[in-house]
Amino acid sequence: MKPGREKDLVRAIESETLGRGSVAEGEYLRNMQEARLCNDDTVRWVEVCYCPTPLQEERPYWEEYFDLTKVQDAHDRRKCRDQNGSEPWACGDCDCTARLEQNLKASGECFLDSLRRKRQQTSSPQVVGEVCGQ
Repeated sequence: MKPGREKDLVRAIESETLGRGSVAEGEYLRNMQEARLCNDDTVRWVEVCYCPTPLQEERPYWEEYFDLTKVQDAHDRRKCRDQNGSEPWACGDCDCTARLEQNLKASGECFLDSLRRKRQQTSSPQVVGEVCGQ
């Protein structure tokens, strides 16, 4: 998290304005519901992204709250059915997305719960934002 942005992020999530104006608008809220705060103080989530460059469209929305230290593809794009043209929009229901999300649930704690707890405290440790696909 960028220092001092915790309350603003919670407010944007609770008012459902996070990502407003983006083509991926609802995905931001889903990402934060599924995000995990890991033991190394990084925040991780799996995001379905159809951009030719990962988070090309979403990056400005995320960077309002996070320092994105690592963004990576979930797998080799040459094998992606959406990217190779064999199945347009395949990523939305792709088994690799579901598998990655399931694996992520086993790590750390719910980021949103942690964020809400920190909001209640007078000071909170810095959380470094990370988007990862593995």
